[in-house]
Amino acid sequence: MSHEATATEAVISSPPSGTAHLKRVLGRRDLVLLFVVAVFNLNVLPSIAANGGVTIWLWLISLLLFFWPQGIAVIELAHRYPGEGGVYLWAKEVFGDFHGFLSGWCYWTNNMMYVPTVMLYFVGVSVFVLGPGHESLADNKPFALMMSAFLLGILVVLNIMGLGVGKWINNLGGIGTFVAAFLLMGLGVVVCFKFGSTIHWNDFKIPANPHSVLNSFGVICFGLVGLELASIMGDEIENPQKTLPGAVAWGGVLSGLLYIGATLTLLIAISKDSISVLQGIVQAVSHMATQVGAGWILSPFAFLLSLSIAGIGSAWLGGSARIPFVAGLDSYLPAWMGKLHPRYATPYPALLVHAFVSFILVLFNFLATGGVQESFQSLLSLAVVLQLIPFLYMFGALVKIALDEKFVLGHYSKSTLLFAGASGLVTTILGIALAFFPAQQIKSLARYEFWMFGGTLVFIGLAAFFFFIYGSRKAARKVAAGSSAA
Repeated sequence: MSHEATATEAVISSPPSGTAHLKRVLGRRDLVLLFVVAVFNLNVLPSIAANGGVTIWLWLISLLLFFWPQGIAVIELAHRYPGEGGVYLWAKEVFGDFHGFLSGWCYWTNNMMYVPTVMLYFVGVSVFVLGPGHESLADNKPFALMMSAFLLGILVVLNIMGLGVGKWINNLGGIGTFVAAFLLMGLGVVVCFKFGSTIHWNDFKIPANPHSVLNSFGVICFGLVGLELASIMGDEIENPQKTLPGAVAWGGVLSGLLYIGATLTLLIAISKDSISVLQGIVQAVSHMATQVGAGWILSPFAFLLSLSIAGIGSAWLGGSARIPFVAGLDSYLPAWMGKLHPRYATPYPALLVHAFVSFILVLFNFLATGGVQESFQSLLSLAVVLQLIPFLYMFGALVKIALDEKFVLGHYSKSTLLFAGASGLVTTILGIALAFFPAQQIKSLARYEFWMFGGTLVFIGLAAFFFFIYGSRKAARKVAAGSSAA
């Protein structure tokens, strides 16, 4: 473990005396549903499926070389370093304080971009609940902004009230995800038997110009993250050493099967050139339901899918807010970020800051881009880059642990850790690099590259500022206060 010199020293798994303690309210069922709702994100599926049948091969490669190693990493690192913080704590323990802070910072700030995409997707789907003729509202910027802010506000309030309350949004979202996915795939099976498939073997070939497909590999890796989310809330899990491994296994298997089945169904239902990144799932259900004479099913399906999306937003908002909470305890962010609500024992300052920045980013992107779909794709691509940076540390930690001369057996053998770490590390690097290739929804290449490179540098630069500048000032004030007291 690295003992790099740092601005301050703190143990993030133990809040300072006098603060409220987090409550252990998450059981195995809660975790499995949390994993499904966090990993199986229907909102990223249309932007991936829009690249055609070749994405099935990308799914299989990502499941084997990224998702499976991710499950091993989560179980192993949570076993070795239990406690609140997850990717923040693991990178800190293995590589040192700055790397822990950078890992946690990227994990948190990526969700400032990702949660807005969830809100926009919610708007795109929820308009179908209103009935036919309201679909165009999803492309109306003022309406999309107002509805995004409304849902964001509800999720913040529920998560401030605590995971005991907020987990039910996650659980409802998980149930909604299951029902929506099985309804989508069930309609696909019926349509296939009655009318045949609209896709052919040629659709699974690599296209002559694969540039637009390259971006989808990064998005697929991004879509497969989420197994680490529960470990960020390690102090809020009932008996984590016993509960977590089984929940990770079940959540991972279910999510992988749902992703491949739903992608195939989407491609069967509608042409890849007609898939909307915001409304593709509902488009597919509408088309298939009309074919089999069950058009009435569209509004109930849109309602279920809206529940699923709300659960996704709640899971990532609530989970990622624990990162600035522990960083506040470590004094790398303002101390008030490490405060808990006096009544609900939740990190409410972090939740409020997250919601505020997410809203500002949506507003900025609406003003800077040509439309809601382009804004969605731009936010999603930058979120991919920031989200995958912590996974460089996570997989790197497995390699470092396996190569340590004083290796101590944890949950897995040395060879398993080495293979999973190397495989995940290479795949993650590839996913980050390919996210810089523009998707087909992007209209301006120059604006997209400026957003991607500029955004990445800004967020990493802010991490360095808070750690080295703010953290050192905080440490100096603590030393001065200690000297005065002595």
